Amino acid sequence: MKRALIFVLALAACREEVTQNTDPVELTPEAVGYFCQMNMLEHPGPKGQAHLEGLPGTPLFFSQIRDVVAYVRMPEQSHRILALWVSDMGAPGATWDDPGAANWIDATTAFYVVGAAIEGGMGEQEFVPFADRDKARAFAEANGGSVMRLAEIPDALVIPPEQPDTGEDPDYERRLRDLSDQTGG
Repeated sequence: MKRALIFVLALAACREEVTQNTDPVELTPEAVGYFCQMNMLEHPGPKGQAHLEGLPGTPLFFSQIRDVVAYVRMPEQSHRILALWVSDMGAPGATWDDPGAANWIDATTAFYVVGAAIEGGMGEQEFVPFADRDKARAFAEANGGSVMRLAEIPDALVIPPEQPDTGEDPDYERRLRDLSDQTGG
């Protein structure tokens, strides 16, 4: 019994703890967006990536920052998020059409310009990340918006509530009333 205990303790002492690498992964032509399943390099604007526990070396990529923020806030997560990275739009050489393939910054420490008059890679208003607060402020002065941290971005700006599209169908309200009358509502 004593020998078995010593053996188990010796094995435990020798066991090397393997931690999952959560370093950012450079964008390549093979990288596709998690939600849209489209090539990441075909979209302008900043990108994001999330590293999930149990999925080493294979982050989820996001075509725009709004998408990665939405993913983080979704309650349906199947894996714990270990690291979030976003493009630093203040990095040397970063442009809207080519935000860079390797200029990743920690999403939790980034400064975001929220509400700027600029669209992201999927045609929606974008949150624009910067490592440097002064560069974020300068971008906001030039393009509108406010500078916030990730936790300060309101949920309503991440996934705004859907409104019925009544602009293309002038008969929509009448048909809705008629349907309501028929069902006793």
